[in-house]
Amino acid sequence: MLNVVSGIFNIADLRKKFIFTLGMIILFRLGSHIPVAGVDPIKLQTLFSQGNALDFLDLFTGGAMMRFSVFAMGIVPYINASIIMQLLTIVIPQLEELSKEGDAGRKQIASYTRYLTVVLAAFQAFGMAFWLRNIMLDGYVFPLFLLGTIVSLTAGSTLVMWFSELMTEKGIGNGASLIIFVGIVSRIPSYFAQTATLLKGGASFAGVIILIAVFLAMIVGIVIVQEAQRRIQVQYAKRIVGRKMYGGQSTYIPLRINQGGVIPIIFASSVLLFPATIGQFIPIPFVQQVVGWLSPSGSLYMLLYFVLIFFFTYFYTAITFNPTDLAENIKKYGGFVMGIRPGKPTAAYFEYVLTRLTLVGALFLSIVAIVPNIVENLTHITSFQGLGSTALLIVVGVAMDLVRQIETHLVTRQYEGLLA
Repeated sequence: MLNVVSGIFNIADLRKKFIFTLGMIILFRLGSHIPVAGVDPIKLQTLFSQGNALDFLDLFTGGAMMRFSVFAMGIVPYINASIIMQLLTIVIPQLEELSKEGDAGRKQIASYTRYLTVVLAAFQAFGMAFWLRNIMLDGYVFPLFLLGTIVSLTAGSTLVMWFSELMTEKGIGNGASLIIFVGIVSRIPSYFAQTATLLKGGASFAGVIILIAVFLAMIVGIVIVQEAQRRIQVQYAKRIVGRKMYGGQSTYIPLRINQGGVIPIIFASSVLLFPATIGQFIPIPFVQQVVGWLSPSGSLYMLLYFVLIFFFTYFYTAITFNPTDLAENIKKYGGFVMGIRPGKPTAAYFEYVLTRLTLVGALFLSIVAIVPNIVENLTHITSFQGLGSTALLIVVGVAMDLVRQIETHLVTRQYEGLLA
């Protein structure tokens, strides 16, 4: 870890990436404190103190939703747009062909994702403005508040999307994940303050200890599973070119147990947040009851959360790992898996192994996702409700991915020095 920290400041290129990423994070945090015009902060605070599904959305924005700032929707519309585009890529043949056209095709799909983000952000901003019309300042006209809210929130979400893409391109780590990471971490001090208040009010000290112990055990488990991998040995045959002999070496292909990292968690959370958020704007008793079920403490939420994490773990693994292409590339360069014939049998073997690894990873993510809610219900300590399994998995996963990318930069730099 000390080598990673020192490497950031000792290598000029890495230092520039780190400073750029830090600058984007600072801009994001500054924007999260700029309120939308026409909002009464006292009425807004009273509304959020009642507890609703927007509390969970506020976790991903680092308090921007509670302040109803221009970044109140954060990166969520962009994530929802990305999920929709990835699903459409599988369903629509034209998009599937476009995705196989290399960088040009991926850039076109990214452009479609941006347009869809703006549409989703505008739609969600309209619903939020309509639902939150009672928090307007006295004397403020609703049509003006509606127009200002739609423009402000849509522009804010578009700006956050731009920040995330810049961070991914010119900084360190995945921009969207880092923005969510920063939003979650910024709320941690308030959780400890709420816990102290609960203890002063007579809450069980043993319950707090149990809850913290569960969180620590989860962190250890997350690190172990995130780092675990199945290594498949590949042997390359010897071949003679001219007077020289090439190949004959042995290497391995690392297949991670959790191939998707924190992406399935982020996707599942965003999918559940969207209908719960929209449902808040529909004043129908049955719809409000469904919104209650979809709240993080609701029974239906935990069931759907479990199922969606399972689905997105397999889905993301399927779109990021192609066993057929890998098997063909190994065959092309004269390689083979010991005991497996090259070509289709090798692809089938990769798929067999990956399916079972993904099952373990999906089970782990799904179980870890619902454990904190169960423990909180048993201990009645709700101060860490925001820092549940979703937040914990994202924080640990993003932190590990960030360290891994920095280490990759350091190793690359060392090889460049040897070649120079």
